Amino acid sequence: MTGRFAPSPSGRMHLGNLWSCLLAWLAARSAGGGMVLRLEDLDPDRCRPEYCGQVMRDLEWLGLDWDGAPVYQSRRTEVYRQAFQTLEQQGFIYPCFCTRAERLAASAPHRSDGASVYDGRCGWLAEEERAELSRQRSPAWRVRVPEKTITFCDLLQGKYEEDLKQDCGDFILRRSDGVFAYQLAVVVDDGAMGVSQVVRGSDLLSSAPRQIWLQEVLGLPRPEYGHLPLLLAPDGRRLAKRDRDLELGRLQKEYTAPELVGRLAHAAHLIDRPEGATPRELIPLFSWEKLPKDDFVLQL
Repeated sequence: MTGRFAPSPSGRMHLGNLWSCLLAWLAARSAGGGMVLRLEDLDPDRCRPEYCGQVMRDLEWLGLDWDGAPVYQSRRTEVYRQAFQTLEQQGFIYPCFCTRAERLAASAPHRSDGASVYDGRCGWLAEEERAELSRQRSPAWRVRVPEKTITFCDLLQGKYEEDLKQDCGDFILRRSDGVFAYQLAVVVDDGAMGVSQVVRGSDLLSSAPRQIWLQEVLGLPRPEYGHLPLLLAPDGRRLAKRDRDLELGRLQKEYTAPELVGRLAHAAHLIDRPEGATPRELIPLFSWEKLPKDDFVLQL
């Protein structure tokens, strides 16, 4: 079994990132599995080389190791292009010329989470219309999803399913600036890196069905998924790097690595008290059955 760290080097990690990294590492190591590190630095506007080094130093400071050399998504553009072309050859890809305002106007609400579902209008443009619009702006590229329900059993959240057409809609695989999107890159990389277990925050739970479908179309194996509850800020907001909420740089001034790890382990119900612990000491204590399922505020 192989798990993975897949941080985005767009800033200093916060406590919620540490929570996901620690539990992904424990899930893999407790099963005797490997752990790989992938730096998801595709977005040139947000990701910086110096943040990549900081991510690795922070993981090492916490006592979290990985196997093999880190993989940088920014160096794998050709691999994503090949997967994109495979989908294009199968007739799944089409250009989308909608502006952000037009996308929102062409979308319907998505269940209860406030996201939207694109109605696919650019997928049915005539060639003449596409040619005219392409002279006005560079398109993004979407994948046309089928009327199909994807169901899987999450290691923590249990049964989860989505109707791709109704609940997801045609989604972007390549931005108008040429950058390949997260959904395609993560599927290709998980397959190439032999990742068989994906542990991450529950904010990505709705991404799993579309990734599973892409795995099927591209002939890639399906990993098992475990989506963790989110750590919330004291006011109930999701932690975000841009807000510098509970950023590791600040936390390091107040806590040692064992103190932080111990508090996270206590929040995960792996130990009875929030006392100092190292990740290796927690390996025999890890169990999916112990973990909480609902988002919560961690009181440090």
